[in-house]
Amino acid sequence: MSAASWFLYLLECSDGSYYAGISTDVEARFRVHLSGKGARYTRAHPPLRILAQRAYADRSTASRAEWELKKLPRGRKQAWLERQED
Repeated sequence: MSAASWFLYLLECSDGSYYAGISTDVEARFRVHLSGKGARYTRAHPPLRILAQRAYADRSTASRAEWELKKLPRGRKQAWLERQED
């Protein structure tokens, strides 16, 4: 997607859990999570690294994808983000 402006990302947290979110700038958002000023979940479960990210054309599409990703079992989350676009 050449015109992508939103990204769905998956973080690995210090306790081994995953956190999914959307942003227009994943690196900047990750720094906010690291600083303790991000989502409530990442304040309690500090993130270690960005596992994967996928670009979307708009916020609405990224939000729907985030909802879909969050429904998946833990073992399928990273594979879902890394798969090729259909």
